[in-house]
Amino acid sequence: MKPSQWIAVMMFVWGIIMTLTGIVSSYQGLVAARFFLGLAEAGFFPAAAYLLTLWYKRYEIQSRMAVFYTACSFSGAFGGLLAFAIEKMDGIGGLAGWRWIFIIEGLFPVACSIAVWFILPDKPETAHFLTVEEKAFIINCLKVETGTDNTDKVAWSSIKDTRMDWKIYAMTVIYQGVSVGVYRFTGVLPTVVEDMGYNSATAQLMTVPIYMSAVVFVLIIALWSDHIQTRTRFIIGCYSVAIIGFIAELAIPQDRLFGVTYLFLFFIAIGIYGPLVCIMCLCANNLAPSSKRAVGLALLVTIGNFGGFIGSNIFLQSQAPKYPAGFGTCLGVLIISTVSTIALRLALQRGNKRRDEFMSGKSAEEVRAQYSDAEWVELGDKSPLFRYTL
Repeated sequence: MKPSQWIAVMMFVWGIIMTLTGIVSSYQGLVAARFFLGLAEAGFFPAAAYLLTLWYKRYEIQSRMAVFYTACSFSGAFGGLLAFAIEKMDGIGGLAGWRWIFIIEGLFPVACSIAVWFILPDKPETAHFLTVEEKAFIINCLKVETGTDNTDKVAWSSIKDTRMDWKIYAMTVIYQGVSVGVYRFTGVLPTVVEDMGYNSATAQLMTVPIYMSAVVFVLIIALWSDHIQTRTRFIIGCYSVAIIGFIAELAIPQDRLFGVTYLFLFFIAIGIYGPLVCIMCLCANNLAPSSKRAVGLALLVTIGNFGGFIGSNIFLQSQAPKYPAGFGTCLGVLIISTVSTIALRLALQRGNKRRDEFMSGKSAEEVRAQYSDAEWVELGDKSPLFRYTL
């Protein structure tokens, strides 16, 4: 299945399951719906990220991916407003307000998925809105920069090569800082605000500025990261901001300093939402050819999202409003992820230095002439001309 078709299918399945969640009548039905909802969501994001890498160069991709990703952060802000409005439908059709939230928010992606199936192109070669010259220009730019193909076919060799690549597993550890925090923070944030003494509707509204701040910083970080052509510095910086936020939430007497508690929720949102696009681009930038990149992004999200299991079970209602287990676990994971990012950066720097030493006195043409076209593409990120993004 082509990337665009896969995206359309995942959107359709996700929307249907989301809608069905609004009409389940048993705990077992709810668990089953949430399980399949997670499967559909897990398949959507890496496919969308991979599709973008087929269109843009290494240091163009993060700003584009950030526009896509900020829809996720923006949905948190918009979701609060939408939930506030939909709650007013409580009792209509004999359904509770929370059920209408799932039903309405599920039907929208179902409608969008139909349009995506027919409109979204897979790669420059199949884009109906590009001229022949424009297609050739984009394809050549990508090949010159990465020395790889631009195909949506994934060979078994790419799967095997990716499974053995240590960089992927290092990045999954880094990814945990986002995964553990984001997957539960989104759900618990209104509760944290509500525990400050606000009612449910007001708490939903007060989450909007927090998510909007995350949206703004995701875009700023993406543009800045592409401009100076580095990723790990921003991951470390964002995680440091989140660490400050979690330390503050653990240390502040929340029953007295509500305003300060609310302030540091901004630190957490910025710090855990900000690095995700950086991590995805760090992975995409350091894997080649494109078939290996596709598998690598899927593996990163698959393993990385196991942090959601942790995040879903650490914010205990019995510990409200301080949530020491939740905030403390997130803090520990963030510290591990930050140290891992520093270690990965140092390792990639050494890799680039070794390749620079190997290429000393040699021209790119001399090295390239030693391989056939197929062998050169197969080398991918092992090519002596390939340089890791730090």
